[in-house]
Amino acid sequence: MGFFKYFKEEAAIIRDRDPAIKSNIEVLLYPSFKAIRKYRKAHKYYEKGHYFIARWISQRTARKTGIEIHPGAKIGKGLFIDHGHGVVIGETTVIGDHVTLYQGVTLGGTGKEQGKRHPTIEDNVMISVGAKVIGSFTIGENSKIGAGSVVLEEVPPNSTVVGVPGRVVKQNNIRIPRSDMDQIHLPDPIKNDIENLKKENEELKRVVETLINKQK
Repeated sequence: MGFFKYFKEEAAIIRDRDPAIKSNIEVLLYPSFKAIRKYRKAHKYYEKGHYFIARWISQRTARKTGIEIHPGAKIGKGLFIDHGHGVVIGETTVIGDHVTLYQGVTLGGTGKEQGKRHPTIEDNVMISVGAKVIGSFTIGENSKIGAGSVVLEEVPPNSTVVGVPGRVVKQNNIRIPRSDMDQIHLPDPIKNDIENLKKENEELKRVVETLINKQK
């Protein structure tokens, strides 16, 4: 793909998902633009068995952008990495189309597996700031991973995951659109559990007070 065609496509992706951009020319300043373009080049070398030059390109790009994408990863169209510093994408990672990653995201392996040891991220997934997806399993399409979550097992499609370890807290088969980049207003299962415990505690206090009053 020629540079200008690639630039036009990336500009459309970034303008669709980042309200901070004001003009197409700003795309040239985005670490995501540089990192993904260099990844595409490195990946071609990797597929031809030129592993050293592929890694040389990827490591040089990581130093410049803060985004480390192993050239062996397989990435579909429309990937957007917002800000990007601290993003790591492992060798056997597979990423589908129209995926969004925020800064500090890790798509890593456990270090114990052979062969496919990194996650598969299906189409239209959003992974929020600082989230870690570790291991060889699939994040189903249209899912959201909340900020700071640590995901260690399969996530069904159309799910919302939060917490450490990550828990599915929403799965209602309603497709989450790409335009919804909300990382904040996600369910909080720990907070919900605490609220339930508080209510139960208040109810127990009332029961105990009632019993004490009856004995007086």
